[in-house]
Order: sequence, then C-alpha cells, then structure tokens
Amino acid sequence: MSPPADPSALEPRKHGETPGRRKIELKAIDEGEPGPAWAAMAAAQWPLYRAWFLSQGEAARPTYLAGLRALRTHMPEMVPLYERVVALAGGSDLVARFLSGYCPPPYIAGCSQAVFRGRSPILVRNYDYSPELWDAVVLRTRWDGRTVVGMSDCLWGLLDGVNDAGLAVSLAFGGRRATGDGFGIPIILRYLLQTCERTAEAVALLCRVPTHMSYNITVLDAAGSHATVMVAPDRPPAVVKQAVVTNHQQRVEWHQHALATGSVDRLRMLNMHVRNPQETEPRFVRRFLEPPVYSDRHHAGIGTLYTAVYRPALRRVSYLWPRQRWDTGVWGPQDAGLTIDLEPGA
Repeated sequence: MSPPADPSALEPRKHGETPGRRKIELKAIDEGEPGPAWAAMAAAQWPLYRAWFLSQGEAARPTYLAGLRALRTHMPEMVPLYERVVALAGGSDLVARFLSGYCPPPYIAGCSQAVFRGRSPILVRNYDYSPELWDAVVLRTRWDGRTVVGMSDCLWGLLDGVNDAGLAVSLAFGGRRATGDGFGIPIILRYLLQTCERTAEAVALLCRVPTHMSYNITVLDAAGSHATVMVAPDRPPAVVKQAVVTNHQQRVEWHQHALATGSVDRLRMLNMHVRNPQETEPRFVRRFLEPPVYSDRHHAGIGTLYTAVYRPALRRVSYLWPRQRWDTGVWGPQDAGLTIDLEPGA
C-alpha cells in the first residue's frame, strides 16, 4: 500500500533499524466483476488504509460529495464502478471518501522504468518501497467488459498494469514536494487502463486529469508507441519521448530524495544501456535486478519489491526477483501466487 512517507525516512538509516518483512506472500485475485474476492481483500487491508487516510486528521480529507463531484467531473465513466466497490467495501462515509481517490495524504516511492525496443517493445519497471506497506496483490479484473491485470494499490487502483487492448502503464514518483487538489495516481492508472487503448489516448487522459502529487507515467501500446507524461499538481504536464525515467522530472528539484534513492545514477546507467545497439532484451531486463537499479535497502523503506516486464503485444507481464519469477497475463490460467524472499541473494 502507499501510506505517507516522511521525508526523513529517505535519509540513510542504520541497518536493522526498521527490519521490514523479508518473506512476503504475493497473492493473485482473478475476478470478473467486483465480488467476494475483492471484498475480502478490501476488508483485510482497510484497517491500515483507514489509519493512513486519517493520518493528518479526518478534516484534512475531502468530503464524500467533494470526491464524488471530482469523479463525475474528471472520470465520469468510473462512477458506476466506484459505487459498486463502495457498496462492497461496506458503504460507510469514510470508505467512500477513501475510494474516490481524491486528495489523499501524500505518499512517496522510488522507482525506475524504461521502454526497451527489441523485436517487440517491452516496458520494464522496478517498484521501490517499504515491504511493510506493499499490498502484494496482483489483480486481474474484467470490470465493465475491460480485462486488466496489474499490481493493486489503494484497493482498486494500480501501480502498473496492462489491458486487453495491449496498453501497458507504470508510474514513478516525480521527486517533488508539491501537493495539490487532484487524484491519487493509482486511481488515475486504473481509469487509464479501463478506458484507453492507445498511447495517444492515455497521454490525453493524463494531461487532463488532475493529480495530487508529481509522477512520471510511462505508457506503451501494442503497436509500439510510447510516451512518458510528467504530471504535477502545480504546473502543466510535460509529454516526453525519453525511454528511461526515474524519480525526477527533467531536472532534480528535491535533492535529498534524489540522493537517497540514487535517481540520477539509475537514470544515467539505464540510458547508457538502452541506447547501446549491442544491448539485448535479456541483458537489459537483468539490469533491473542488479545495483544501482535494484535496491536491497528494504530496511530503509526504499528497497526493490519487484521488477515487472510488460509485453503489450502479448498482453503479458512477468514479475521478477533475483531468483524468482511469476508470470501472468490478460488471458489464460493464473497461479494463486508465491512466497517472495527479499533476503539478500534470495
């Protein structure tokens, strides 16, 4: 999950100060319309999300009507689905305010993502965050007739995913402190994959839906078209064609965060390899499982929790760890999950 991150948490800590989970059960939910499997997950995770949602006081969060109006204005296609998941989650005022995704508390992560153009373009990403705060749920849904598979966050949002049209997307924190009136990025990514089929459509959506923090969103479609949209709450979005993004937007603005997460070093290294005509897809993917892109700083809350390799043309995704792998896709059988070992060398 994505609770608030205190900037002090990005400073180096003594090893063992925050041990974190090292063995994590990755679960998979495969459910057509919102139903009992999703409701059970929501019930299990709600206590932690509730504590996060209220971490700045209830008055700091928008009212139910404010969230509903924002959804109707910016994501009207999502309103019927929103009403169904609210009812399944118990229908309380607080649940409804949280599930709108509107103006949540701030949250911060460190991620790398890149488009590699081999015989068929792929989108590769690392998600770096605290193991204590990760949902660890791969959610495959066929909500409103659109099949989507991806890494769940905020109960019905996504950290990354691919849909049955072959559109893949992932997010990286944009490395800025600014906050504003807008939606949490996991809900925006869910909306994108529910309603878009091509990169151009996704870019247009990202340029019009307000976000509460800064993020770098990379999209790649089945035809091989890609773009990164650098969104922010306090300035217009920037659409760029760069193949690699980490945790700053064109220039470093939050130096403490960039230093703690190695944002510049990761960008430089991945750019060197993605531009190398001799680089192969297997070698490039392995770069994400090695330093400096891969981080074992789970004790500090910024370790790599998974690497995802999205293949839009196949509608498939592989989740990777240094010695483990789990595959799924929009179609076909899906395993129940696996136990991930985050111990060094595992």
